[in-house]
Amino acid sequence: MVDWNLAVATATRLVRPGPEVSRDEAREVVAELRRHAKASEEHVRAYTRMIPEDAEARTIADTPVLVVDRVGWIKANVAGFRELLTPLLGKMQERRSATPGSAVLGAVGGKVTGVELGMLLSFLASRILGQYETFAPATRDLPAGENGGGRLLLVAPNIVHVERELDVSPHDFRLWVCLHEETHRTQFTAVPWLRDHLQGEIQSFLAATDVDPGTVVERLREAVQTLAGGRPEGEEGEPSPSLVELVQTPEQREILGRLTAVMSLLEGHADYVMDGVGPQVVPSVAEIREKFQARRARGASRLDLALRRLLGLDAKLRQYRDGERFVRAVVDQVGMEGFNRVWTSPNTLPTKAEIADPADWIARVHRKADS
Repeated sequence: MVDWNLAVATATRLVRPGPEVSRDEAREVVAELRRHAKASEEHVRAYTRMIPEDAEARTIADTPVLVVDRVGWIKANVAGFRELLTPLLGKMQERRSATPGSAVLGAVGGKVTGVELGMLLSFLASRILGQYETFAPATRDLPAGENGGGRLLLVAPNIVHVERELDVSPHDFRLWVCLHEETHRTQFTAVPWLRDHLQGEIQSFLAATDVDPGTVVERLREAVQTLAGGRPEGEEGEPSPSLVELVQTPEQREILGRLTAVMSLLEGHADYVMDGVGPQVVPSVAEIREKFQARRARGASRLDLALRRLLGLDAKLRQYRDGERFVRAVVDQVGMEGFNRVWTSPNTLPTKAEIADPADWIARVHRKADS
């Protein structure tokens, strides 16, 4: 269904080269990122008060930190996609195996999908600074944590590129990035149920996928027609949906609402923590945040903006903003310990509506529990 090797080969061939650095400078960047990742662990745990409680959780917390180049990031994400999509692809393969001539069509389709995935990853590979891979399978070149632990990726060429573009202190910027990514690692290692919950939601989303090719094509055609209409705004002033959103079933949209809320929480929490820890350990954090936000708002070329919109990447930027606003409002009202009730169970996670109105989450989780 997907030629994974072709996806890697395509992305590797198309990805843009990173910034020019000498061999000695490259070694220095890698070493400093590893030091910052280690230091960030203690900074984040002290600030969030999220510490793995039992031996198993502490084992999961001992996940590897990998400093990779753009090709390394591509290989890691292809492995992650392959792991996550296996149930869906298996179901599609079963459906296709009952169709005459499916073997030839499947081979051709797999190569087409592999090229398309490779093109997407080549676009993303020069933009990701860091990533905590929650569902990372170990490979020959990329180790992963034990007992369900993931791995933390820091993409050195992209970090160097952005710090130069922003003209900020390399030492401070690298630590600032590590604080954000370490927060994600802490979220999953200190909250044992979070990984399984998120995986369950994703698998439910995939299970609701229409595996009939005709249905998928029809929904894709409707999506393209909607996007071609050029409506800059959707209902009630919301941005018009992306191509990814439009090809979903109603059941998937419901699941996506829950996933969006969780991802907004995780991304916003990471942004809140990186800036909260920042003043103590990153002297120029205010300058970095101001320039980084301006860079986000400014975007890039028209083609780049169009691709971001089509793929729904601008929705991820809204997750940072909306999630950080939620975390800040809750912490201001009930303190860090009060906010940490969000990690009690899936039932205490905020809904998409509560992300927009933190007072509703406080009323549901705190006032009812305390009454």
